[in-house]
Amino acid sequence: MTYREKEKQIPLNDRYDVIVVGSGPSGMSASVTAARNGMKVLLIEWQGSVGGISTTGLMSHFTGTCDSKLYREILQYSADKNPYNTGECTIAIDPELLKITYCEMLRAAGVDLLLYTFCCGAITDNNRLTGIITEGKSGRMAYTAQIIIDCTGDGDVAAKAGAEYFKGRESDGKMQPATLMFKVGGVDYSRAVFPGSFETEVQTEKGELQALARKKLPSPAGHVLLYKSSLPGIVTCNMTNCTDIDGTITEDLTRAELTCRSQMEPIVSFLREYAPGYENCYIISAASLIGIRETRHFKGVSQLTETDILEARQFDDAVVKGAHFNFDVHNITGAGLDKTGVQKEFSQENGYTIPYGCLVPEKVDGLLLSGRNISGTHMAHSNFRAMPICVGIGEACGAAAALSVKQRKNLRDIDAESIQKLIF
Repeated sequence: MTYREKEKQIPLNDRYDVIVVGSGPSGMSASVTAARNGMKVLLIEWQGSVGGISTTGLMSHFTGTCDSKLYREILQYSADKNPYNTGECTIAIDPELLKITYCEMLRAAGVDLLLYTFCCGAITDNNRLTGIITEGKSGRMAYTAQIIIDCTGDGDVAAKAGAEYFKGRESDGKMQPATLMFKVGGVDYSRAVFPGSFETEVQTEKGELQALARKKLPSPAGHVLLYKSSLPGIVTCNMTNCTDIDGTITEDLTRAELTCRSQMEPIVSFLREYAPGYENCYIISAASLIGIRETRHFKGVSQLTETDILEARQFDDAVVKGAHFNFDVHNITGAGLDKTGVQKEFSQENGYTIPYGCLVPEKVDGLLLSGRNISGTHMAHSNFRAMPICVGIGEACGAAAALSVKQRKNLRDIDAESIQKLIF
């Protein structure tokens, strides 16, 4: 059965040069960069605060790195705001301070921001994306712009516009599991352990901690990832786990949320009994955004591969440089690291680059891909999805959008060298 919705007219706003959808690290950097280069920018976010997984997702720290001026600016701006910090840059995240940092940077750049606003449709003209349709408390609205940047992570705008994609790994479409981050207080830092990777083993009086987790925690949880925070006695836990999730399906997102929340109390009980320094720990907060690692991979003019990363390729048309992380493939069927993943033992120490074509969809004009939804293989994605790299990607997209508007050129005709001059 279907219900036919009555046709209706909706208000149209055409005041913008660039529209950015999604305010995570990629969307924030795309918005600021485009606005700093003279564009009238609208940033749309479906949640009530900016930052996406880095803030609302209660992320512990910035993993990986990228040679991005804006990334370094974010780190320094955040450090200057932290009363417990000496002013030194740190990769640890205080989510509330980072929200303030993002808001102040957006405001200073002159970006218009709409929160609590969901992008529910794409406006296209042949093969060109010309606008989006949104839904919020005020009802439906239509917005048009010369360039639209999809920073939704899942590529929701690009998918609605008809851009080609595949999901998950190429062999079977399976995707990495979902996680709900949470924080515990009451930790004795002088004795506490902080295993930062699946491959980090911690010997305790009661046994090796990762092995104990596999035995004691409710499946598919079963690993220990604990990170210091920027506040005393507080630790961020990356230990909930829900497999067989498609982050583009509402029912799957709901199941992931419920599954991960059901694991939090057993995890705290486990930490109290088996982890040194956590005997008196307790839950103080949990993310209000489930962490989705992987969904759509879009087909771009270029595609980044695992080999490009392993060889630290330096592309002539690079718009992101100095990108570095590991192959962070979480177990697709259970707890821990997938057999294809490499974290602590990742041996490639040099930064790689990302070519401009990975940000440009093959067949849709007026649209840029930014963040983890750019054109890349499943394995390459496990590396470039790291937040500092996403900041670099967003920075490149913001510059490309500004050049496209100023030069009145299609995005695919923008010379990468001109983008490099703006951001390198």
